Amino acid sequence: MKPTPIEKFQYLVHLRATNVHLFYRLLEQNIKELTPLIYTPTVGEACLRWHEIFTQPEGMYLSYSDRGNLRQILDNWPHQVEITVLTDGSRILGLGDLGVNGMGIPVGKLALYTACAGIRPEATLPLTLDLGTNNKTLREDPLYMGSRRPKVTPEEEREFLDELMAALTDKWPSIVIQFEDFKNPFPALERYQNTYTMFNDDVQGTGAVIVGGFINAVKASGVPAKDHRAIFLGAGSAGVGVAKQIVEYFIKEGLTEEEARRKFWFVDSNGLVTLDRGDKLAEHKVYFARNDNNGRQYQSLARLIDFVQPTILMGLSTIGGAFNRDILTRMAALNERPIIFPLSNPSSKSECTFEEAVRHTDGRCLFASGSPFPAMEHDGKLLTPGQGNNMYVFPGIGLGAIISQATSVTQDMIYASAESLSTSLNKQEVADGWLYPDIRRIREVSVIVTRGVIRAAQKNGVDRATELRELSDAQLDAYIRERMYDPFQEKDNLSREFGQPLTSASAVNGVTNGHTPAHL
Repeated sequence: MKPTPIEKFQYLVHLRATNVHLFYRLLEQNIKELTPLIYTPTVGEACLRWHEIFTQPEGMYLSYSDRGNLRQILDNWPHQVEITVLTDGSRILGLGDLGVNGMGIPVGKLALYTACAGIRPEATLPLTLDLGTNNKTLREDPLYMGSRRPKVTPEEEREFLDELMAALTDKWPSIVIQFEDFKNPFPALERYQNTYTMFNDDVQGTGAVIVGGFINAVKASGVPAKDHRAIFLGAGSAGVGVAKQIVEYFIKEGLTEEEARRKFWFVDSNGLVTLDRGDKLAEHKVYFARNDNNGRQYQSLARLIDFVQPTILMGLSTIGGAFNRDILTRMAALNERPIIFPLSNPSSKSECTFEEAVRHTDGRCLFASGSPFPAMEHDGKLLTPGQGNNMYVFPGIGLGAIISQATSVTQDMIYASAESLSTSLNKQEVADGWLYPDIRRIREVSVIVTRGVIRAAQKNGVDRATELRELSDAQLDAYIRERMYDPFQEKDNLSREFGQPLTSASAVNGVTNGHTPAHL
């Protein structure tokens, strides 16, 4: 009865608030159909309109004016928290600075942590930091719920985050902290990754999920790893994060770091990223900047493709339609199986659609996108697009860190999630040429990813649950499954806990929906 995705989103928000176990039963049984409604692409519209569609509070907001009191404010949260997703809303998807409207991202992401990896809903904390916004339209909108001030300076943000990280780990010593949608994610990642159990999904999760599909695409392409060349359209934090993890893959395939680094050509709004372009490069771009362009600057993607003759085209530019017919046909002319990954979200910002990629490469492309696209028939065969959705890896990274009681989330743990994902396809999926497993098997995939993350934590010696080192892989898989929240078992669990059958009244009142009124 709800004709638009945003109305379906609002219905599901209400269902989660009133009957959390029913919401997760519905989501678990219809994960493929409902994920686009609770996360990308619909969550993008929800964030744009968050101040217009607000119906009840979700998560916790911490304002810059709360500094000095963050630890005391956290005491208001009524549950024991295992994982939090936090954002300052300064770069939501490809939509820009949305201030506190960005709360839709932590809420949606944590719903996927529960649905995909079985982290209990009451053990999750959606957290939005109100550090001001440079979005003048929002600041002047009477419905906007955030503070009406410009964004704080990087120094002020760093001091605030220092206090917050200390407060979170003092309140919940084993908490896993995931950063999301910060305009510049690198300073916080570098500052905290060795001190706290934290990671940044935009940089590390995106990198890992793309590497997982990339490993399978390289195998399917028939071209040896050492002969691949990649053009990246978009040189932001996500693109560089993806490329750095692919560098790691190339090194594992026998290349030196220098050889691996030289496999990449990055294009930003000023053209090919080079050391002699005449502008000051952002620090994160320098690693991949070219010095072999012989003084020539390439502004055009088409000209750069002719120069590089790439086997791989990756899009993290948020420029919808950037991979046009000419670009795609050129990639098909250069490669028997061109690797085309338009990764920008939401789907309106995707560099090309699955249909366009198939049509203009004669069905030969190895395709993965950031947003979901429908399967299509080509030449009498049903082709299913890969979706490099972070939900394949971040739930397993989070659960692996929780179960192993990791003191930090190491790069080996992130890479292990990618490698584990690449091995999680079943025989039919491999035979059909899929790059990613069926999303409907996400819980099974999450067990495999979680195990890989735990083993990497053990190898790095950052695990506090050292007793798990004695378990075989099969035993560890069983251990992981036992600890996953199952919305279908909650009535039985509560009956055992309280020693009596639940009546319909007791199932409605109190906390049996998983959330106390304070949580809502």
